[in-house]
Amino acid sequence: MSGFRQARWNEPLVFERSKIGTIAYSLPAVEKEVQKALPKPIESIPPTLRRQTPPELPELSEPEVLQHFVRLSQMNYCVDLGLYPLGSCTMKYNPPINERIVQNPYFSWLHPQQDESEIQGILQILYELKQWLAEITGMNQISLQPAAGAHGEFAGALIIRAYHAENDELATRREIIVPDSAHGTNPASAAMAGFNVVVVPSNNDGQVDLQALQSAVSKRTAGLMLTNPNTLGLFEQKIESISEIIHDVGGLLYYDGANLNANLGRVRPGDMGFDIVHLNLHKTFATPHGGGGPGAGPIGVKGALSPFLPTPLVSFDGTKYYLDKERPKSIGRVHGYLGNVLVLLKSYAYILHMGSLGLKAAAEHAVLNANYIMKCLEGVGGYSIPFAPDTWRMHEIVISAKPLLRDTGISARDVAKALLDRGLHAPTFYFPAIVEEALMIEPTETFSKEELDRFIEALREIAEQAYDNPDLVSRSPQHTAASRLDEVRAAHPRTMALSWRMYQKRSKSQSTTQA
Repeated sequence: MSGFRQARWNEPLVFERSKIGTIAYSLPAVEKEVQKALPKPIESIPPTLRRQTPPELPELSEPEVLQHFVRLSQMNYCVDLGLYPLGSCTMKYNPPINERIVQNPYFSWLHPQQDESEIQGILQILYELKQWLAEITGMNQISLQPAAGAHGEFAGALIIRAYHAENDELATRREIIVPDSAHGTNPASAAMAGFNVVVVPSNNDGQVDLQALQSAVSKRTAGLMLTNPNTLGLFEQKIESISEIIHDVGGLLYYDGANLNANLGRVRPGDMGFDIVHLNLHKTFATPHGGGGPGAGPIGVKGALSPFLPTPLVSFDGTKYYLDKERPKSIGRVHGYLGNVLVLLKSYAYILHMGSLGLKAAAEHAVLNANYIMKCLEGVGGYSIPFAPDTWRMHEIVISAKPLLRDTGISARDVAKALLDRGLHAPTFYFPAIVEEALMIEPTETFSKEELDRFIEALREIAEQAYDNPDLVSRSPQHTAASRLDEVRAAHPRTMALSWRMYQKRSKSQSTTQA
């Protein structure tokens, strides 16, 4: 494994490669007579919208453009290269056929403002997709508008708000409960919707402490946000009791769909007692995500909450498909037009390809892979399994590098960096916060036993190396395109330059300061 080397090109920014006068295209010659007859493009643009100066664009030849972006791709790691075990992010393989489908011009050239009569095909696909998602989750109605998981959460929190406002209880129901192991976006979404966040602890088994939950609920409770299985990879076995506790005080139960990959075809959130569900289509249904997008986070509800869903809803009257905009109780639009249609289309293709038996098999293999990793790491020096170590996990496993830190000074972050030197992507680390030195591993169903064995062996090798030569591990990675970054500085707004213009401005400012 020590022989791994990542491509390390000395590749400048595309603007730095630019040479004045270089072009990467050629246009066919137009006869002068024809040219005179054609309208001048600039004349069709209103003067107020015309640029006063030409746009600042890099000037390169076609081969230089190709070299630049291929080199950048070779300096990167992606799910097509191997295991991408980010816990609770479900980075599963994306079949190339999904990409081929969305590149079809009949889809990619659709205009969002086309009349409904001209887009019956895509409306039918979206309608069928939401019907499938309703069946998979046990919900009655689905809106496809939200663009990501957190966006779906926020829409769900707004629906909780609208429901209690409809019942004239919003003035008192100001609290949303979240477990201490919840995804960080849960309390953020609740707070953005105007609620106060109440945190309940986990018990020794890593599940919601029912006594603490019972003490936390009251007439102030608007709802509970929960994922099942939870972020420790453990199924909340008392989910029916949790549902009863929340519903008994008039609250709503919200399902964070980040971990749905463990449940496909086995158990539905609606059957557990959940009233609202969001789905991460860019996780569970194979469309790619990460790096800022693209995503889709449809929101589903039980019947009584349907009037509050975002508008418009894709509907069918038995003859034609249409957009239902007459929804006076709706929380309104949460996305322009029909949502992230091409992401939705990839999920449609994935579900159609897999079928009900295939989805069920995906969940079973994901659970098997996670438990295989857990069992193989049992007893490996430097690692421990917190919370109910003898209990089978679902789709993911959280291990702790706390013993390694105590014995050698090597942290979970160091382990993650050392994995990069072995040609493997690191798992999520330092989450969930209730596990010290956490390494959160979700292998999904799409990787082979051989790939999992390579990952397990790498973790063992890093632990052994940490005991023998901790300095070597602490300097990782050494064989990647970039060595270890100063993460605080890299993420600081004064350091980041997100555009060429910003980079130039910052460079000039630094030069002036140094002078």
